[in-house]
Amino acid sequence: MTAFAVPGRFEGSYLGDASRISATARMECKICWHVYDPAEGCELWQVPAGTAFAALPDNWRCPVCDGARDQFMTLDVGADPAPDTPARPVAIPPAAPPGLPVETIRGLERAFREIHTAQMRGVPIVNDALAVKAVGFRAWEGRWLGALVTPWFLNLVLLPGAEDDWSGLIPGAKELVEFPSGRYEYVHALRKDVGPYKACSLFSPMFEFTTMLHATETASAALVALFDPANREDGTRSGEIRRLREAELAPPPEAVETVEPAPAPEPPRPSRRALLLGMGDTERDAPDA
Repeated sequence: MTAFAVPGRFEGSYLGDASRISATARMECKICWHVYDPAEGCELWQVPAGTAFAALPDNWRCPVCDGARDQFMTLDVGADPAPDTPARPVAIPPAAPPGLPVETIRGLERAFREIHTAQMRGVPIVNDALAVKAVGFRAWEGRWLGALVTPWFLNLVLLPGAEDDWSGLIPGAKELVEFPSGRYEYVHALRKDVGPYKACSLFSPMFEFTTMLHATETASAALVALFDPANREDGTRSGEIRRLREAELAPPPEAVETVEPAPAPEPPRPSRRALLLGMGDTERDAPDA
């Protein structure tokens, strides 16, 4: 197990001394009231059951509101195991890949949290069940590919690699980026504290998603689907990657007794990518990249 590198504030939690929090104590987010229970772990962050709050990874945040862990307070004291009880081994998520631009990714999250707070509160396209989170960044052809979830869009994001000079990118300009599953339209963007990057719209707005877990799982699955050649078809319709898993998540239609209608003309067959990743062919741009 690893303890916190820097003691948190933990208002109401043993005067800020994380080491005094019981390994079995449940902790409650004072922002959204989400409860972290060591007996259950955290599915969103892939933290296994049996992980004490003080042993969470350094970058762990509230899976519901994305609040910092020092905003959690002790819900109950819990009880530490008897001294002769062997400690349960804890699997900590793997470290970030070498070279991952962690500060740039954090800057991207920070920029859109500020937009959410300052500009998007109360806007009808915002899904209040969601928060801002970067998902699944990994190396790809010398650059960094990942996804960004916000309460109003889900985008694929490309960050420059060490050898790239993207200082000349023109915000709003578009380009097609080739993946094994096809070509996707990316929009150039530039933000303070982030620098230049490229974004491809997948979903906007985000009302298909009822939880952050649903949104982040969709983002992760989309990143995998990009590299599946079986999804490839001619054309550049990036919007076909939307509505991932919507068909399998939709409840079956209710049986209704009706008079059988005359046969209707067979509708056009959707593309393979539409079947895998979405139900529609039209593309909607996210309000912000």
